[in-house]
Amino acid sequence: MHLFRELPWYRQIAARMYTLWPLKALGTAAFMVIFFWAYFAILRNPLNPVTVMPLTWLDTAIPVTSLAFPFYASLWVYASLPVACMKDIRAMLLFGLWMAMMCLLCLGIFWWLPSGVPPAGIDWSLYPEMAVIKDVDTGGNACPSLHVASAVFAAVWLGRIFESVGAPSVVGWLSWLHCLAILWSTIATRQHVVLDVIAGAVVGFAFGLSGLRHALRTAPKREI
Repeated sequence: MHLFRELPWYRQIAARMYTLWPLKALGTAAFMVIFFWAYFAILRNPLNPVTVMPLTWLDTAIPVTSLAFPFYASLWVYASLPVACMKDIRAMLLFGLWMAMMCLLCLGIFWWLPSGVPPAGIDWSLYPEMAVIKDVDTGGNACPSLHVASAVFAAVWLGRIFESVGAPSVVGWLSWLHCLAILWSTIATRQHVVLDVIAGAVVGFAFGLSGLRHALRTAPKREI
């Protein structure tokens, strides 16, 4: 593994992605299956009445656009990138553990204090690209936005990974730009309101930074 550091950063990333890729693929798929099972179970069976989240001036200032859908959907790839770019099983397990704890916290909030977005008053037939998420994810489980929390969590870890391989700073900035585009997309698709996004970002940053610090304290040679 120490030979990775002698390669250019992009070849290090490629080598990392190739390392243990069947395990990474199976682990990521299993995590998503379990998560979505719990997510939709809670969405359909909240413990208490659903609170409708209030709108802010920024919600009305951000227009609905079908251009947001690709960024919204890209979360599932983006959130999987940190594990895909890791070379050590211990780091992968710690990433998964902290991600799982974050998801459990949010799922607990969704069950105990369910929330939803207000009706958008939009004819969604004009936006066929969004048909899937509007039919399946009904705008519940709103605050904090777990979509946003997952993106921010992943961005924190990706920043450290890019630093470890010696990637140019622009790569890290592009990663955060992609993260911000995902945050914007949750509002531009009307899946969330601004308050959901703020709460999700706080949760994602708190768990992402705490998990990363834990991993750096315990990982060999403080590498991720």
